[in-house]
Amino acid sequence: MTNNDIVQYTLEELKKAGADKAACSVSRGRKDELNVEADKFSLLRTLFNDSLSMKVIKDGKKGVMSINKLDTDSINEAVASCIALTSSAEADEAEDISEKIENKSFDQNIGGRDMDSLFMRTKEFLEQTKDQFPKITLESVTSDFNSAKTIFMNTNGVEFIREYEFYEMGTSFAAKDGEKSSSFNYTGARLASLDKAFMDLGLQRTLLEESVKSLDTRGIDGKFVGKVIVSPSCADMIWGTIIDIFLSNGCLIDGTSRWKDALNTKVADSKLTMRFSPLNPDIIAGERFTADGYESRDTDVIRDGVLKSFALTQYGSKKTGKPMAANTAFINVEVMSGDKPLSEMIKGIDKGIFLNRFSGASPVASGDISGVAKNSFMIENGEVTDALKETMVSFNIIDVLQNIVAISSERCLDGYSILPWTCFDGITISGA
Repeated sequence: MTNNDIVQYTLEELKKAGADKAACSVSRGRKDELNVEADKFSLLRTLFNDSLSMKVIKDGKKGVMSINKLDTDSINEAVASCIALTSSAEADEAEDISEKIENKSFDQNIGGRDMDSLFMRTKEFLEQTKDQFPKITLESVTSDFNSAKTIFMNTNGVEFIREYEFYEMGTSFAAKDGEKSSSFNYTGARLASLDKAFMDLGLQRTLLEESVKSLDTRGIDGKFVGKVIVSPSCADMIWGTIIDIFLSNGCLIDGTSRWKDALNTKVADSKLTMRFSPLNPDIIAGERFTADGYESRDTDVIRDGVLKSFALTQYGSKKTGKPMAANTAFINVEVMSGDKPLSEMIKGIDKGIFLNRFSGASPVASGDISGVAKNSFMIENGEVTDALKETMVSFNIIDVLQNIVAISSERCLDGYSILPWTCFDGITISGA
């Protein structure tokens, strides 16, 4: 059966089994992958990923099921199991499916795979790393071409079709020199073409350079409260935390979000505008429709410091009575650039740190965050100086969002997000 046949068949079987409402999506994908370990090509493989997801509502009760086999027997068994799950569920008025809107197809293909060029770009990266960064050990390098077709339908007549293709690469590495070694680091990027050398994607070159500089580190004596420049490579420390503890289904449904009543009020410095931007052309293969069955749109989360939207799904919106998000592409974060070059931001700091990687415990509802700064550097008298030993940083995210010193005019594009360097004040820094 074709993807379309599978979805239609599944919806019909769900209705026959007693579903009041149902939604279904099927995806067939392929990944052609190159792996490098210890600077040598170790694997070339092709992976196929078929999946079928279904949601059913019967008497106000929900059942969901996902399978990776698309034959009729497997579908029939999954349909029966999905319906059976509703018998043990609790009725919930917030459970629903998307209403009928304009059906659409989205073509995000890039012209098909070119494995020869992918191999050459990967080989080029290995050679450039060896030549330009002889002290770097590449623990692993992966490069791949991904393609898929997804169809979503529901019993209200909603239908979305999406085809997409993209390249992706990722690296993990550390610097070594005799007995000395730097902390492990990693990065990656998603691409629509192979026009650019992997070395020049995202923060790849910068992070390799900084790993070499981190072979010699110094600690911090005592404790001080100062300014921290947060690199785009630390996206989860600030932007991911905002989503998790202030904007998402969980924290808003259970009422723990400190921003639950803050819509259209000021929650950050007016320099900050943060968006979910799956449609931005610099976001590669961004979301075009949500898992709930709504067409995705770019949307401001915080505009000029004012909270404009939450990260709520259809269920979260109905459960809380708050507006549903215009997309569910919560990894496709865009922070608008500021008016200062990064070099000027650094010059304006007498004492602080340049933070490249953060490892901490899960943030708490109060917004208090603490953890270890890794692959990071001291800033003294307007200059980036020594690499730091692992250093403790702690702050309250609500407070530091009101204390944004500057946002860089430069932004990092890695195909997933679009982020500048941001300087926050009021962060406690101490020797680990």
